[in-house]
Amino acid sequence: MKLIHQYFPIIVLIFLISSCKNNQKIKEQIAQIDVELTVSRFDREFAEAKVEDLPELKTTYPYLFPSRFSDSLWISKMNDTLQMELEQEVELVFPSFESEQESLESLFRHITYYFPEFTAPSIVTLISEVDYNNRVVYSDSLLLIGLDNYLGQDHKFYSGLPNYVAKGLSKDFLTSDVASTFAKKVLSYPRNRSFLSRMVHYGKELYLKDKLLPELTDAQKLNYLEGEHEWALANEEQMWRYFVENELLYSTDSSLDRKFLDPAPFSKFGLELDSESPGRLGRFLGWQIVRAYAEKHPEADLNAVLQLPADELFKMANYKPKR
Repeated sequence: MKLIHQYFPIIVLIFLISSCKNNQKIKEQIAQIDVELTVSRFDREFAEAKVEDLPELKTTYPYLFPSRFSDSLWISKMNDTLQMELEQEVELVFPSFESEQESLESLFRHITYYFPEFTAPSIVTLISEVDYNNRVVYSDSLLLIGLDNYLGQDHKFYSGLPNYVAKGLSKDFLTSDVASTFAKKVLSYPRNRSFLSRMVHYGKELYLKDKLLPELTDAQKLNYLEGEHEWALANEEQMWRYFVENELLYSTDSSLDRKFLDPAPFSKFGLELDSESPGRLGRFLGWQIVRAYAEKHPEADLNAVLQLPADELFKMANYKPKR
């Protein structure tokens, strides 16, 4: 036993060196993946179009012109003052889409590495009249991004929105939102109705972002402001104790989703700290559980982690919050 203790630091050091070499190898392999990404600025094309250009636009983008709407609607839209103002504001924030394209290319390279059957979709940017619930729409071959949902939390167009919604409408979160839409394709919502299973489900989505978006901050992956993420880190142990002491983990009470998982101005512990807390803290804790499992089982590949049932993952994670 003494011998094991004597050499334990050396064993740990060897493991860390091996892990770093492996991570570097993966990084190099991902960098070599070729992604052909096409971006069409439909928002700009529509803004610059004249009435006589409408037939060509409809031919190029038939999925953006539902047949149930007559041409008169689109002509009216071309001359609508609010539409014009939206177009101007989008152009101010996105005079170029180059940095966003680079981030998306990196995302798609990482997706291709972990999911070789993936084919990068064509990207079309548009104006959605601030339809923030559908700011990114992803099908197998097409990715629609409503740029008017990424003008910055203090933008005048968002003045009537709840603050917890507006603070997520920044281009800092654009690539994270795209990754979330991809996650929905590879992660099935759990049939198990326990609160723990849903926490772990969202934790897997965030762990997937760890792999696909290594350059993003943890706050960006959560769609948190930096201060909100710092609050979550500082109160991790207290939150976990609350969940355990109140026997919430295996509860099937659906109201827990509204309190701790769904978008909201704050999480609802029924304590004084509520007003200071960000929403969706159950997702944050689910993330820490999945991370704990991955750290203890480095041999498990990404797909194995994503497919593992929540109960089994939780038991094997032996999660202990940071103090």
